[in-house]
Amino acid sequence: MSIRESPLTVMRRPIHLHARHGLQTMGRRHPYAPDRPMTISFAHIQRIRAALAATVIGCALAACASLPPPTGELQGAQQAVSRADQADADQHAPDLIAAARSELSRAQDAMARGDEDMARRFALSAAADADLAHARSREAAQNNELAQRRAEIAELRNRLQMGDGQ
Repeated sequence: MSIRESPLTVMRRPIHLHARHGLQTMGRRHPYAPDRPMTISFAHIQRIRAALAATVIGCALAACASLPPPTGELQGAQQAVSRADQADADQHAPDLIAAARSELSRAQDAMARGDEDMARRFALSAAADADLAHARSREAAQNNELAQRRAEIAELRNRLQMGDGQ
């Protein structure tokens, strides 16, 4: 852009792409033939097409690749169910732990049939239900402990008040 040109004049220039680097040349001319603007060569376009095609094929193959068997999800579900059992979920959240056991059994059956997708879904659902049962049983245990501590505090207050009255 020279001093006499306004920014609008520069913006109206044709945009050409540099043949070697794919860069915009903003109206620059070819170094060996100043009478014609630089353009992209056909070979450069073919390379871009080939790279794009390879990328698309690679993405398609990656999307079609199968997932590994859900053994990790099954183990996680089994561990979650055993954690819930240890937290007395049968007493505090019997419906959730029963659902978790049922889903774990269905996941194991689906895995035995070779339906890995359904096995993964059932295992993840079983783990979620078992974790919720564990959390609810822990909450119930903590609420019981809180009620016990409050009863102890009330008993101590009664003793103090009886001792002050004598």
